[in-house]
Amino acid sequence: MTGLHSDRRTIFGWAMYDWANSAYITTFGAVTAAFFTDEIVPEEGYGLFGWTVSGQTLWGLVVSIGAAVLFLGMPVLGAVADFSATKRRFLRIAALVGAGFTLVVAWVPSGEVPLFLALALVTQIGFVAANVFYDAFLPSISTDATIDRVSSRGFAFGYVGGGLYLFLVLVLALLSGEDGVTGLAAETSFRIGIFGSGVWWAGFTFFALSRLPEVGEAEPLPAEYAGRRRLAAFAEIGVRRTVATGRKLLGFRQLLLFVVAFILYNDGTQTVIAMSGVYAEETLELEVETIAIAFLIVQFVAFGGALLFGALADRVGTKPAIMVSLGVWSLLAVAAFFLPAGASGPFFALAAVVGLVLGGVQALSRSLYGTMIPVEASAEFYGFFTVFSKFSAIWGPLVFAIVSGATGSGRPAIVSIAVFFVAGMLLLGRVDVDEARRSRERWHFEGAETTTT
Repeated sequence: MTGLHSDRRTIFGWAMYDWANSAYITTFGAVTAAFFTDEIVPEEGYGLFGWTVSGQTLWGLVVSIGAAVLFLGMPVLGAVADFSATKRRFLRIAALVGAGFTLVVAWVPSGEVPLFLALALVTQIGFVAANVFYDAFLPSISTDATIDRVSSRGFAFGYVGGGLYLFLVLVLALLSGEDGVTGLAAETSFRIGIFGSGVWWAGFTFFALSRLPEVGEAEPLPAEYAGRRRLAAFAEIGVRRTVATGRKLLGFRQLLLFVVAFILYNDGTQTVIAMSGVYAEETLELEVETIAIAFLIVQFVAFGGALLFGALADRVGTKPAIMVSLGVWSLLAVAAFFLPAGASGPFFALAAVVGLVLGGVQALSRSLYGTMIPVEASAEFYGFFTVFSKFSAIWGPLVFAIVSGATGSGRPAIVSIAVFFVAGMLLLGRVDVDEARRSRERWHFEGAETTTT
């Protein structure tokens, strides 16, 4: 495994998976969300439990539900992947499930709100699950000295890949419609764009995996599991290790402090990503094409932003670089409140600043966490990282949905997100990173047992 820490082919293959899945997640935020509110949900809203709710409220609810579904399962799957040395296999399965359902969701008829949301939910589960195993490779292919740059490179590849694909979708949309040259209806062009993101995701996943070997060595089944079916034995081992690790996390104060800070500020980041498309379409009254251009700006600016913050982390440290990013995020949430309806220029300007700081908070949080956890249990710990991420992602969209539903506007909902950034920044400032990194040596894993010293 040590030979992989500086292997350019392996790092390139790993980064190319970010290129692969970013076409999906960029389209999901820029096109799928706005397409849902514009084409799938009736203009008068959708009846839910006797209430008529808007598209942006429904989207906030489904994002929260997806986060809750993933809340408990990912650490267990991560523990199984560590024990059986099958991170690559789990990555392939989850990615192809997500990509496959993306192909289907693109052709759901207008008005079929529950079906569209159910299929979109499965695509999100596949995307997030695959990212757990993708992230788990990071400590194995980098060192403490290179992990910030490697993580930033992955995000940079993703921003370019996602931006390039979104550009193609936008060109198709602009050439379609009544005055277009393709002969396609505007609705059909967006459906093709959603479908194509699944094709892109699946195709480049195969390419990435061709350069990304399996890491780690499978542990033998403990004697107490002799004669048991392997799948059942792995599942029980995964549950036992997850429970034991979760309990012992309470003894690692600095790691826990970082986790709580991350939960807070990541809630703000994920909410902005998930809700910006519907906020722009419904509250700011912008066209889907305009929203797609804004996301395109985010993607290409974020490429430079990820590399910039990676370099900043080398100079001032990872934690201070993240805190700079969070300060800007706080101001962005407030600025979004004042964006005028129907005006694309200010929306594009805000998108450029979002792109600048997006890579910083995502790439550096992932790499900072990677330097605090034991390498031999990276998938399990990144499973917990996903739990923390998904637990946080429950509340922001839910708060957005509640506030927008109660006030009848997304403006107070979007400005409320600043609270998550400020609270997370204050807690992150108290984290002793050096102490958290030293604590990695206290973890020991054998079979289904997790011990600490």
